[in-house]
Amino acid sequence: MNTGLLHLHNLLRWVVLIALVFAIARLILNKDALKASKVLLISAHTTLVLGLYQYIFGPIGLSLIKTMGMAAAMKDKVARFWAVEHITSMLLAIALITIGHIKYKKGGSAKTTLILYIIALLLIFGAIPWPFRGEIARPLYPGA
Repeated sequence: MNTGLLHLHNLLRWVVLIALVFAIARLILNKDALKASKVLLISAHTTLVLGLYQYIFGPIGLSLIKTMGMAAAMKDKVARFWAVEHITSMLLAIALITIGHIKYKKGGSAKTTLILYIIALLLIFGAIPWPFRGEIARPLYPGA
């Protein structure tokens, strides 16, 4: 079951990235971005739920801290990425997406939402296990 959830989580990252880039483009072009923002919010939260399930119940994440101990996990580059860096960056990015969506929906500044979305995009790019990232690498497409 974890493999299927991992593939779905991996696939949804593309939905989040595309929705985030699309919402940013709409905001830059001064077009109504509410629908794009809503799609982004829903896809990000769905991906978050799948990721949290994998973090808590999967073989990496919280189980690395339990088996290795926090000090040892922090010394190991791969364990630190999966146990701390990935989840922390993604939680921050999704919090920024959520705040940006709420501000925009309530008639706030599109510029503020744009800034929050760009910061979220940078956090997400930094925390994705891209194929070129060595030991933490994952394929670009699920099942590849």
